[in-house]
Amino acid sequence: MRQKIKDWMLPVAMLGGAVFYKWIGHLTFLSPFLIFAMLTITYCRIEPRTFRIGRFQWALLAVQMAFAAAVLLAIMPFSHTVATGVFICVFVPTATAAPVITGMLGGSIAHVATYSLLCNLAVAVAGPVILAAIGEHPEMTFAESFHRICSSVLPLLTLPLITAFVLRYSCRRVHDYLADNQSLSFYMWAVALFIVVGSSVSFIIRNFDPSHIGQIAALVAGSMIVCIAQFALGRKVGSRFADKVTGGQSLGQKNTVLAIWLALTYLNPIASVAPAAYVAWHNSVNSWQLIRHHRHARAN
Repeated sequence: MRQKIKDWMLPVAMLGGAVFYKWIGHLTFLSPFLIFAMLTITYCRIEPRTFRIGRFQWALLAVQMAFAAAVLLAIMPFSHTVATGVFICVFVPTATAAPVITGMLGGSIAHVATYSLLCNLAVAVAGPVILAAIGEHPEMTFAESFHRICSSVLPLLTLPLITAFVLRYSCRRVHDYLADNQSLSFYMWAVALFIVVGSSVSFIIRNFDPSHIGQIAALVAGSMIVCIAQFALGRKVGSRFADKVTGGQSLGQKNTVLAIWLALTYLNPIASVAPAAYVAWHNSVNSWQLIRHHRHARAN
């Protein structure tokens, strides 16, 4: 029964956010704290001495960044908003719950956790520069935008790693509890999904303009295309290292909580439609994979 609840928790969280969007505004302040907590729990799982970034992780990162750049450059001539919205769906790091889902699907938790850490660090370094360059804040200079993004994004992505290491060496009991209870991040993710989906639906309804229908449709379609492409690219890279599941989850399963927050904060808010739609796309893929995997396991 508990496993069945997990299988359907993500779709229920998304549906709940869409239904109760009117009341989500009271919970949006929790998003940064949930991101911090989920990353901290994930990092507590990693043994510093066994943390080895290999060819698999570098190959995944190269594919992710190259694909992100290609998407941005390909769409930018047609629409800056659509380009940045779809770009953020590719650029953001792997979801904090990816190790949990990967483990459920029979992939390597260690490999996806290592890639998640590498990817988060890469985004923490490159994010401020890229977001300052493509963000839509004409009232701010590049230097001002860069400083603002650094001061908010870098701590959110790097402090959880520091916290995990501090807990390891100063409060081992708490650290071990978090490391042994990774499912906590899964449930936090469900709460975060509830909040971000509700926030996105609320934003779209409050700011709906018939003139934006074309952009919204392009953002939704674009996010679906890159979602499918990233799962496929990840599995392709993973097949070269005998781990398709880990490759697919590493690139396809995204930290959409962070993506929506970045889009709402630093891009044209309409661009947040893309990562909001990505929530539905990648969690639909995850739910389908989990159901299929468990059916196959029961059949055998």
